Amino acid sequence: MKNIVYRELEGNSPGFFTILAALAAMIAAGMAAVLYMEHEGHYVTGMTNQIVWGMPHIFAIFLILAASGALNVASIASVFGKTLYKPLSRLSSLLAITLLTGGLVILVLDLGHPDRLIVAMTTYNVSSIFSWNILLYNGLVVIVGIYLWLMMERRMNAYYPYAGFAAFLWRLILTTGTGSIFGFLIARTAYGNALLAPMFVAMSLAFGLAVFILMLLGFYQGTRWSLGDVILQRLNKLLGIFVAAVLYFVLVYHLTNLYLAKQIAFESFMLLNGGIYTFLFWVGYVLIGTVAPLFLIYWPKFAADRRIMLLTSALVTVGAFSLLYVVIIGGQAFPLDIFPGKEVLSSSFGDANPVHPYTPSIWEYLLGLTGVAISLIATVLAARILPFLPLSLADADIDPHHVK
Repeated sequence: MKNIVYRELEGNSPGFFTILAALAAMIAAGMAAVLYMEHEGHYVTGMTNQIVWGMPHIFAIFLILAASGALNVASIASVFGKTLYKPLSRLSSLLAITLLTGGLVILVLDLGHPDRLIVAMTTYNVSSIFSWNILLYNGLVVIVGIYLWLMMERRMNAYYPYAGFAAFLWRLILTTGTGSIFGFLIARTAYGNALLAPMFVAMSLAFGLAVFILMLLGFYQGTRWSLGDVILQRLNKLLGIFVAAVLYFVLVYHLTNLYLAKQIAFESFMLLNGGIYTFLFWVGYVLIGTVAPLFLIYWPKFAADRRIMLLTSALVTVGAFSLLYVVIIGGQAFPLDIFPGKEVLSSSFGDANPVHPYTPSIWEYLLGLTGVAISLIATVLAARILPFLPLSLADADIDPHHVK
């Protein structure tokens, strides 16, 4: 592989400033929504005492998982020794930090009292997975920041593989911790399942790579810099493997539940008569987010079509939001079974209701989109200030086996 030259974005075109203005407008609208919810209270949202994790949490968890998965591209180079991916390591690490930041901003602003974050940072309950995740999230930012510095400082290049290995292990632990939030929660029928931890790891790989491909294509289409087919086709096929891995864990999760008599009612709700949740599972996740992308990835006719690659990653993203909505909100909507085998006529806990209703409000969407906009604008500005992008990713420059 030849010496790769990294450059900052020029950022002088009208299109560049238009993108920045659009993202800034999204952030301003989101901040207005936060102030409104802060002033009026969370009753203006669709969240209730039963549905306590709403649409903002779907955006937040997607960004957190995508951050972990985006870092996988750098890990392939530094941990597994695949030098073809080395030129993408800087962008991969940058996305890990910016996507995680956007997701955490959503969680902080949804607290109702963001100032209480100080309490969460200074008071730890070692028996709570939420306390562990505070350490895991902050730790990832620190480790990836060091990883980036060692990578970009030539005098320290000899040490960056060690930081890359640490970042690889840390992000696996982080994603396992995120899945364990639900896996350790036994109060809900949908949760309390050890399979959720590895399923979230697989989800992070697929979602993060889809976002990475979208950003990579966006940057190089905008700059007109060289982007070869070899690296894109490798990433595209890798995305297919990760999408299939998520499907495997989702299938095992539901088959495990179907084997247990006490879970039959929940599985019937999710897979057959759950209304919006059933629709999002079969149409949003299975059809749009899994079957269609796998078809587009492995059908030879579309192998080198960049528009199809863009569409594939977008479909995986749609499927990601659908699956997270089903798992997180659908899991809360299914009624609690506090007294198994007993008929409950009335209860202040809401367990006698057939299904807990939830309709996301515009304020929740605005807050979620704010986190996405913060991640994107931070990525673009960082790429404008520092050299994160290779000037050329042409096949001849990055593939030692390239034949002209």
